Amino acid sequence: MNPIQLSIFANRLSGICDEMGAVLRLSALSPNIKDRLDFSCAIFDAEGRLCAQAAHIPVHLGSMAYAMADLVRGRDWRSGDLLVVNDPYLGGTHLPDVTVVSPVLVEEALLGFAVTRAHHANIGAHSPGSMPVSTHLEQEGIVIAPTLLKQQGQWQVSLCRRLAGLDEAGALPVGNARFADFAAQASACEAGARRLAELAGAGGASLAQSFDALNAYGERRSRARIAELPDGVYRFEDWMDDDGQGQQDIRIAVSLTIQGENAALDFAGTDDQVACNINCPLSVAAAAAYYCFRCLMDNDVPACDGLFRPITLSAPEGSLLNARRPAAVAAGNVETSSRVVDVVLGALAQAAPQAIPAASQGTMNNVAMGAAGEQGWDYYETMAGGTGAHAAGPGLSAVHSHMTNTLNTPIESLESHYPLRVRRYAVRRGSGGAGRFAGGAGVVRELEFLGPASFTLLTERRLRAPWGLAGGQPGLAGENRLNNQSLPPKYEGQAKTGDRLLIASPGGGGYGGQE
Repeated sequence: MNPIQLSIFANRLSGICDEMGAVLRLSALSPNIKDRLDFSCAIFDAEGRLCAQAAHIPVHLGSMAYAMADLVRGRDWRSGDLLVVNDPYLGGTHLPDVTVVSPVLVEEALLGFAVTRAHHANIGAHSPGSMPVSTHLEQEGIVIAPTLLKQQGQWQVSLCRRLAGLDEAGALPVGNARFADFAAQASACEAGARRLAELAGAGGASLAQSFDALNAYGERRSRARIAELPDGVYRFEDWMDDDGQGQQDIRIAVSLTIQGENAALDFAGTDDQVACNINCPLSVAAAAAYYCFRCLMDNDVPACDGLFRPITLSAPEGSLLNARRPAAVAAGNVETSSRVVDVVLGALAQAAPQAIPAASQGTMNNVAMGAAGEQGWDYYETMAGGTGAHAAGPGLSAVHSHMTNTLNTPIESLESHYPLRVRRYAVRRGSGGAGRFAGGAGVVRELEFLGPASFTLLTERRLRAPWGLAGGQPGLAGENRLNNQSLPPKYEGQAKTGDRLLIASPGGGGYGGQE
């Protein structure tokens, strides 16, 4: 393909992903998907290699790119099939992130896949929001092995009722709010499959060739950028605050080797997996590493499998970043992935000091809450914070950063859906680290409970602040408070009517010494 054809093709694929995202957002019922935009959409070729994605959630997309080939290989795909999976040890991230896969067939030839991954606030955990301070995978909700949600266009009713939280008797739970988001994912996948089939036309052979050309181009651009980095071995380490079960200062270490146009990341020296749920499968660590290298590329480089071919990584089996089943992983996807980004960027800063920022907030500030019963409810949110300053300017304030790309739930939506009142929502002035350029500021959000509820906090950077770079100062660490009483980084508790929960997110690190 000539460059113009390749550019048009890449943009058409991205447009399909954008349309899938629009269908999913407009079809979903939960604020978690329709307001926070906690979902991702992508196109893969027949071998399960990433070919296009929308600008959605990096931890979703990187982990899918790492694991999709194993997920789709060797299956007898039929038109109208939909596969559903959330098993973290089979290509997932954590149980609330559910993946739906639609094959694209033209004249019975498999051409590729349309895929969505979305975060479900209720996936059957013992605590509201399905983000408990857990010690075992099964405590975190329903584990879905790769299973057909639809078989040749027919809903598999028994599975549908299980996903809806109902028993296996009766008809399809079409009116069930919990199931509605699964149906929205199915609609988005089917829309993407139709568009990709239209793009392929009658034969489909040229589509496979176009996929190959796109990935070859992405690989060339990636190799060229890595080759600009000086050869060498760059090491960095950082620590997780705690695991919620009494263990603190949990080490993540990386040794980054740049050799010509190749990069190798070795996470040897990282601590062993822990009792609580900050463990993660290797696919999540890969997603964080891929993201860091994607940030080094120009914006016009297509986000595809070829981009990651020059990058290899390894982590000791049984370590925090390559946990063994059935280790709990709910916070690994959100909190540990954020620290892996900090560690990889810290190593890259030694090779490309002008291109890498100081540490951003380094946490997603996970807040989950709700109540059981007939009028039960589930709410989940990640919160914005400050980003790190860099050689060209200050960090950004009150934004999501790195492995998350969601929004905060709007106050109007939150208060209309849940028995909560937002008492305070403001920029946390002065929380960014000082330096020649200051880090971005975090946010403060205070919620009042209008009824009794359970709540869970899975947060980081409460004990160790985001680091500065090139002489810049660290940002302020975050804070969690209930009725002005300090809470630890990982916490499960009960709230009474009138109680107030305050989350203050960290600021980003500063860059450069002050003059």
